[in-house]
Amino acid sequence: MYTDYFLPYMIPRYCSHLHDKSPKMNEPQAVLVNVEPVDFLTNASITDLFTHYCDKSWSILLDSANSEHQNSRYDIIVSEPIVTLVTNKNVTTISNIQSGQSDSCIEDPITLLKREHHKYFGQIDNVPSEAELPFHIGALGLFGYDLGKQFEPRVASPNQGYQTPDMAIGLYTWSIVKDNQTGIVYLSWLSTYPKPNLVHLRKQDSRPISPFKLGAEWSSNMSAETYAANISRVHKYLYAGDCYQINLAQRFESTYTGDEWQAYLKLRDANQAPFSSFIRLSDAAILSISPERFISVKNNVAQSKPIKGTRPRALDSTQDAKMVEQLLSSEKDQAENLMIVDLLRNDLSKHCQPHSVQVPQLFEIESFKAVHHMVSTVTGKLNADSSAFELLRGAFPGGSITGAPKIRAMQIIDELEPDNRNIYCGSIGFINFNGDMDTNICIRTLLCEKSPQGNHLYCWAGGGIVIDSNAKAEYQESLDKVSKILPVLQ
Repeated sequence: MYTDYFLPYMIPRYCSHLHDKSPKMNEPQAVLVNVEPVDFLTNASITDLFTHYCDKSWSILLDSANSEHQNSRYDIIVSEPIVTLVTNKNVTTISNIQSGQSDSCIEDPITLLKREHHKYFGQIDNVPSEAELPFHIGALGLFGYDLGKQFEPRVASPNQGYQTPDMAIGLYTWSIVKDNQTGIVYLSWLSTYPKPNLVHLRKQDSRPISPFKLGAEWSSNMSAETYAANISRVHKYLYAGDCYQINLAQRFESTYTGDEWQAYLKLRDANQAPFSSFIRLSDAAILSISPERFISVKNNVAQSKPIKGTRPRALDSTQDAKMVEQLLSSEKDQAENLMIVDLLRNDLSKHCQPHSVQVPQLFEIESFKAVHHMVSTVTGKLNADSSAFELLRGAFPGGSITGAPKIRAMQIIDELEPDNRNIYCGSIGFINFNGDMDTNICIRTLLCEKSPQGNHLYCWAGGGIVIDSNAKAEYQESLDKVSKILPVLQ
């Protein structure tokens, strides 16, 4: 449950003029969600469709990237939100795009998001017949790693150092969803808002293409020696009993010119990760080629799929099979994975029914273009008085990218990592109008930021450190994880 850490006489508890004086046209009312197949777009490439939106601020693609993964059935495009919520540190600005009205609040950002979501989507009178679609209309965007520090005051928050906010969520009244199993493209829209005309999507993109190019060699904020020294410091904390596991990451940086969408296309083809996404903001773009689900909710059943344990892919099939066997038989990786499974079981149980939290799959191997991963599955059934919003807040950020116990691990991460993580290890995803949710963990994710002083590109890689971790091996594993990212853009 949210605890208000601010004295009530110091600040307003809500954004008064947004909630009390909004135009009548935006008040909750009985509305319908319409869904129809767009016949002339059947079997269209999702990237060709999104090319028509990729330059527009607040356009988002959730992309299965032609992966053969079990979670790769649907792709989602949204653009032109009616409301945006942008959080920087403890201030959230809610903007109504139609009226141009905005207000700033210091309430809990997830509470604000839930309130706005209900305000616009809480009175819908129907369930579309195409209910299998994961998303129709609702909230979609990013939750940065550092947003989690607002939920836990014991974790420090050093200087931000980025233009990209801690949370950037839009409320969208239409979406384009492609079912990769059938090839059918669907348009969903809210009946009280205009239906977009998609005829222009038939046409070839005619905008000039600006090739993406790095302006410098990649550089890390940790040398191999510094990384090893930090692992030694982590080991001291582990032996002292502060934690069982701590996730340590390094950040790579470069400059760039050109179109970020072109960079994303290269990365998606090279990695084919099932939880990929592209987000365009006014001064930034996020390129995520994540293989990891954080939390999904479908019909009040929650699922999380933490990844712990990695081996590189080998070109030779026999050697590649040995890598899988090595990962499966690794007691270290199993122990590391099990620690995070237990953490996720605890996080889900905060808002799930007693005895409903289960682990149906433990230590499964999922193979991707660059690496093999050890993946487990944790599920639970939501309490009657809980929702995806409470579940997300109670488990954020994901335990697979913090360590355990989570709060102490986050404190040590802040101490050892020179820079904030921002989008890295945060989440990108949606909350549908009906309360269904799906979010990724933003590993294998790049942040592109534009400024008059030049464009900067950031990419991170790390891993969980336990007592028997070897510094050299952990450093190499961090490089393996970006082996189909950094060279692809070089």
